[in-house]
Amino acid sequence: MSGLQALIFDVDGTLADTERDGHRVAFNQAFANAGLDWDWSIELYGKLLAVTGGKERMRFYLDTYRPDVQMNDELIADLHKAKNQYYAQLLERGGIPLRPGVKRLLEAARAANLRLAISTTTTPANVFALLTGNIDAEWFEVIAAGDIVPKKKPASDIYDYVLDQMKLPAANCLAFEDSENGLISAMDAGIVTLVTINDYTQNHNFDRAKLVLSDLGEPDRPCQIIQGDTQGSTYVDLPLLTRLIAA
Repeated sequence: MSGLQALIFDVDGTLADTERDGHRVAFNQAFANAGLDWDWSIELYGKLLAVTGGKERMRFYLDTYRPDVQMNDELIADLHKAKNQYYAQLLERGGIPLRPGVKRLLEAARAANLRLAISTTTTPANVFALLTGNIDAEWFEVIAAGDIVPKKKPASDIYDYVLDQMKLPAANCLAFEDSENGLISAMDAGIVTLVTINDYTQNHNFDRAKLVLSDLGEPDRPCQIIQGDTQGSTYVDLPLLTRLIAA
């Protein structure tokens, strides 16, 4: 078996711009309702995103910015659970749309019988909440999310898990990421990776990426090429992805 067989997507920042206007808002609501005086500004949250995983992010925040506060893992887990509930409610109230080109590319992949998977550190509940408001979660053969593996990105564990579940070699897959940690994770699993940046990741190091773009683009709305060669394509489609794998 050779050539492109599967597309594997990160979620937060890749499928949708969920971090700034979704997760950050939900974190702050959880903090306020718990009587905490924490407020994660847009700038601060950008710094905290260097740490992968919501519970891990809160622990880092405590250790770095609030060493005066003592909080055990159980309380952090409770806060994280509340934050996830607020995030789901946020989606239900109007949703967070998919980024440009995402739905189009997913539909094209399904029509071409390519296999689809998700590889993310966000919780399964958050993944399904986002998908339900935009597309059918059953489009994805594997949804690897949250604590399903012991080590989160930038470790390759989550991508290794997806490859094992799909019984596919890395050479037949292409990953979509938005962050340096995600890129490292996918590349260390041996998967060619396309990056679409966002406000929080535009200054990350993406030297190892096959292609770095502003987004996936649309036929009437070209994407911006930041790194790599689209060979004349103004948006991401299946012929472009097939060429990336073959190169």
